[in-house]
Parts: sequence; C-alpha cells; structure tokens
Amino acid sequence: MSTLFISDIHLSEARPDMTAALLHFLQQEAPGADALYVLGDLFEFWIGDDDPNPLHQEVADAFLALSRRGVPLYFIHGNRDFLLGQDFARRAGMTLLPDPCIIDLYGTRTLLSHGDLLCTRDLGYQKFRRITQLGWLRWIFLHLPLARRRKIAGKLRGQSQQQNAYKAQAIMDVTPQAVDEMLRQHGCRLMIHGHTHRPAIHDVTLDGRAARRIVLGDWFEQGSILICTPGGQRLEQRSLPSAPQPMD
Repeated sequence: MSTLFISDIHLSEARPDMTAALLHFLQQEAPGADALYVLGDLFEFWIGDDDPNPLHQEVADAFLALSRRGVPLYFIHGNRDFLLGQDFARRAGMTLLPDPCIIDLYGTRTLLSHGDLLCTRDLGYQKFRRITQLGWLRWIFLHLPLARRRKIAGKLRGQSQQQNAYKAQAIMDVTPQAVDEMLRQHGCRLMIHGHTHRPAIHDVTLDGRAARRIVLGDWFEQGSILICTPGGQRLEQRSLPSAPQPMD
C-alpha cells in the first residue's frame, strides 16, 4: 500500500531528460499505487488546453494509461500551470482538486497545497497571483490567438526569472505563520506541498502537539517522489537519464 506525491516537474521541450524520467516513473513505478497526486507545476508554463504541443499529448497519454491500470490521479494547479483545464484533465484521466485540499491519508487528515499560497512575504508575487485568479482576465487570455499567448507567457517567465534573481531566499520560502494558520484552519497535523523546491520533512510543534510539513522537490537535477504508506512517509530521489552522446 502506497500513495505517491510529486510536483514541480516543470516539463518543457527544452528538457527531454525530465520528460523521460517522468514517463519512466509513470510506466514502471506508479502502477499499483493506491493513488498519485500531482501538486502543481507539472509543466513549465500552460497557455491553454487547446495548445497542440505534442509534449502535452504525450504526457496526457502516459497519465491516462496509468489511470486505466486502476490508479486514481489527482492534480492541484501550480503557479506555472494554473490555466490547465478540464479538457486536459479528461485526456489525462485526472481529477482536478482545489488548493488547498484535504484528504484522508491512511487515517490521517492531510492538507495538500501547491505551496505558493504560503509564501506571504513575497508581496509582489501574491499580488500577481490574485490578478491571475480573476475569471474575466483568464477568459480574455484563453481567447487570444495561440501565438499571442505564447509571447505573453514568454515575457512573464522572463520577468519572473529576473525578479527572483534579486529576491532574498527567505522571501521565496513559506512563512511559518501562514503554515500554522492553514493547518489550524483546516484541523490538520500533516501538510504536503511543493513550490519552494526545498525538499524536506519538517517535524514541528503546533499548539503543543506534534505536526509535520513535507515539502516536495523539483525535477531539475533529479526526480523527487514522496511515498506514503500506513507506516509513514519518505522522500526519495530518482536519477534523470543521461543525455544521448553525439556520434562521431
């Protein structure tokens, strides 16, 4: 018995090694799991379910194959793929979940989130996030021509990378008070999230009682998987495949 959690894969055509690692995981490791949860940023960016990018269909097919083998699949939006919609979810055999979301994890009431909601010290990002949640703005963006959407997404990614280069690391990490508040609000002692790219298991005390926060890792240098069983939780890494060497 095991339930699996991944996040922050950031798939793109520029990193076929990450795609290969994810496909191997879905085909060889995930079958037989009780469930698989993807906690956001599966893709580096998402401009709409109508984007004909072959990578998207390849990934959807791999998830659908896993779903047809009897593994329930769940997805929480990240800050990179918050526009991923029901059409892709159906093609991938996934169920979209709200952020945050509560599940029963082998008898433990568990809070799931992508994690960006917890980075409350990053005021600029939180403002941007509130804007991107506006339904009318999303509607307008998704009805723009694909080429225009790609251009806007590229510009936003560039601006984000430039801004993050000058931010203090503490600002881009979660705020402990925000973590405590979310746990209290939902009556949970276990939280699982991604976003910060700082994989770790944090055992803390909340209101005099033991609590745990598990942070999932990204897939830039190695795969990162959380394996949960009735007996506990463990973070594991997986090597990315080596890039093929050019022929002489």
